Amino acid sequence: MTDSIADFLTRVRNAAKARHRIVEIPASNLKKEITRVLYEKGYILKYKFEESENGQGVIKIALKYNPQTKESAFRDLHRVSTPGLRRYAGSDRLPRVLNGLGVAILSTSKGVMTDKEARQLGVGGEVLCYVS
Repeated sequence: MTDSIADFLTRVRNAAKARHRIVEIPASNLKKEITRVLYEKGYILKYKFEESENGQGVIKIALKYNPQTKESAFRDLHRVSTPGLRRYAGSDRLPRVLNGLGVAILSTSKGVMTDKEARQLGVGGEVLCYVS
């Protein structure tokens, strides 16, 4: 597999469309950080990292739904930077998703963070995905 972040987003997107409560994803440090950001921003209910016998581990994510309408907290998960075409944004040109209602997740020199946090710190980086 060449794009593990796209696989991560696709697994979460498909699980949300199928109304699954929990989705399991092979772990990596970058995926763990993206999961942490999604949890902090309220897109997922909770998450847990489990070590497996092969050493890679698994991320278990409990998806969040609206209790009345049963709609997922995710409206859209969109991969921006791909292995074939990386997308970078400087600190002065950070993207805004849905005019500030969504978040852009960036990989910066200070770690994985949202566009708002990167703007406050004055850092730019690779735009991984848009979440709304």
